[in-house]
Amino acid sequence: MRRFFLIIFAMVFTGFCAVSAQELRLNNDQRAAMEKLLPGVTIDDRLVKGLSDIFYSRDMPVRVRLKAIAKLVGIDQMPPGTALSRKICIWDIAGRAGPVFQAAMDQRALAMEYGVNLEMVPFTNETVMVEELKAGRCDAALMSGFRARLFNNYTGSIDAIGGVPDNQHMRTLLQVLAHPSQADKMVQGEYVIMGMFSGGGIHIFVNDKRISSLAKAAGKKVAVLDYDQTQAEMVAGIGATPVPSDIVSAPNKFNNGVVDILAAPLVAYELLELYKGMDPKGGIVDYPIAQLSMQLVGRLDKFPNEIAQLIREASFEAYDQVRERVKVEEDRVPKHWWIHIPDDERRVYESMMQDARDVLRKEGYYNGDMLDLQRRIRCKFDSSRGECAGEGGNP
Repeated sequence: MRRFFLIIFAMVFTGFCAVSAQELRLNNDQRAAMEKLLPGVTIDDRLVKGLSDIFYSRDMPVRVRLKAIAKLVGIDQMPPGTALSRKICIWDIAGRAGPVFQAAMDQRALAMEYGVNLEMVPFTNETVMVEELKAGRCDAALMSGFRARLFNNYTGSIDAIGGVPDNQHMRTLLQVLAHPSQADKMVQGEYVIMGMFSGGGIHIFVNDKRISSLAKAAGKKVAVLDYDQTQAEMVAGIGATPVPSDIVSAPNKFNNGVVDILAAPLVAYELLELYKGMDPKGGIVDYPIAQLSMQLVGRLDKFPNEIAQLIREASFEAYDQVRERVKVEEDRVPKHWWIHIPDDERRVYESMMQDARDVLRKEGYYNGDMLDLQRRIRCKFDSSRGECAGEGGNP
């Protein structure tokens, strides 16, 4: 997806900050730093005013604002050899040849046109990549929402069980999160959330279609994330046996019969060959238990929140394009795998997931503000839900 927001990485080095919702100011040191980065450009009050007018013009698409910024400060005219640089680490199970990494490389080529050198580094092991980010060897890293919880409990709760029923709800949620009013919630400690993307619904894959309900999961082996003790507790609570795994080994365990049940996004069906684990009598429960998010986590000292805000807005502008790519992979799932869940059982699922969210909220695992926002969105789409009594207003 060709998005022009990457040119603003060039401005990260200025360290500028917004002191109000409508004004951009640079101190003398920041002006000097920007002039050093942009040879031949004089950073005067007129230029700063122009940057401010463009930066906060939310009536223009981000890509248009960024083109204007690039032209105003001459980023696209920087002399050879003066390119700015940042190291972006990308988690892609398929590595350098994977679709996520290849999309990132498209962005790198675009950024080079504006004098920005993005070093894209692929990781097949998400755990290793996260440690590289913590150690400062990555300036930003693209990871699953489950891992992002380590850096921001608010956005890390997007993937809360049952919190986002479908793609329509997910689109509304990410639109709200991309709004400047949410900016303060995107920073936690040394890190900032720079973008959030939808990875599609997470479904239950089983090696036997008779495992069509939670009650029938008792006594079965279920893959859970090894760094998330809460998942293991939830699985044990329904009488099943949790089998600690990482995101790479879990599909292998399912395909080899080590576990009977695996929760995964539909995009994993062909990529991870999950049909091997379902063959011949397995299936996929046609009820998403959550929506998967992918999140770009940056180091705050490398990406000020004002810069991250533009990137978040651009990320949402790309929502439909990202969704189209995800749907292509989801549509690869043959219809014969689906296990239909009756409406009465769906209501039972909803009730159980609500109970689970309540417990995990009290334990601090899920962020209460995020759960409240998700509830308001669910009630916006269906006010007849039992949880919506007295609910009103917009998300």
